[in-house]
Amino acid sequence: MNLHIFLAGEIHSDWRTELKEKAAHLPITFTSPMENHERSDQIGEEILGKQADSIQKDEAASRINNLRTSLLLKKADLVISLFGESYKQWNTAMDASAAIEMGKPLILIRPRELHHPLKELSSKASVTVETVSQAIQILSYIYDKE
Repeated sequence: MNLHIFLAGEIHSDWRTELKEKAAHLPITFTSPMENHERSDQIGEEILGKQADSIQKDEAASRINNLRTSLLLKKADLVISLFGESYKQWNTAMDASAAIEMGKPLILIRPRELHHPLKELSSKASVTVETVSQAIQILSYIYDKE
């Protein structure tokens, strides 16, 4: 059984690379939001042409990025959403909430220090862990026969 997993979360650290390396022994296909931040910000103008101002530029890029994310979330069997301590997490919260609304199983990774601000989201996730390694243990358990 090959699982399709969408990796939601900030794009500034290498957490996805760590997770993929640790899960390399499992039959999993990973997708994620656009990880090239510059391209994500520019995609509206790349496709639709120069926008009138920075707000319209952001709106055009957001619509295209939201379409991409929505399609990939719908195809996912499972979503893993990581909240770190260093970056604003609005997109992560939006993607995790969308996964919950779609009925997708969700593994929420967040440090203990973020328990309080994420308590409502955590209570709706399938499971909440504190580390990438714990998420990998869950993925491995899915494939365990005994």
